[in-house]
Amino acid sequence: MPEISRDEVAHLANLARIDLSDEELDHLAPQLSVILESVASISGVAGDDIPPTSHALPLTNVFREDVVTPGLTPEQALSGAPEVEDQRFSVPRILGEEQ
Repeated sequence: MPEISRDEVAHLANLARIDLSDEELDHLAPQLSVILESVASISGVAGDDIPPTSHALPLTNVFREDVVTPGLTPEQALSGAPEVEDQRFSVPRILGEEQ
């Protein structure tokens, strides 16, 4: 893989709107080359017979099964409410009429 030049790093920094000094450009160019070489070496390791995965270990569902159980009737649910209106909880209005 070809080395990344100082001018290419300056161009990338300009595209990303990052202001880098001359010393930073000289320092980053070899580092970015090493990073790209590392990524290239990793891409060569994976074979076509290995399926892509999102995790190193297989995940299993830890949720319980959905079981239908009887719930509260509307009267039971509203029995402790301070105010009820049309089988709903009645709460004070917090927004004006314009909302």
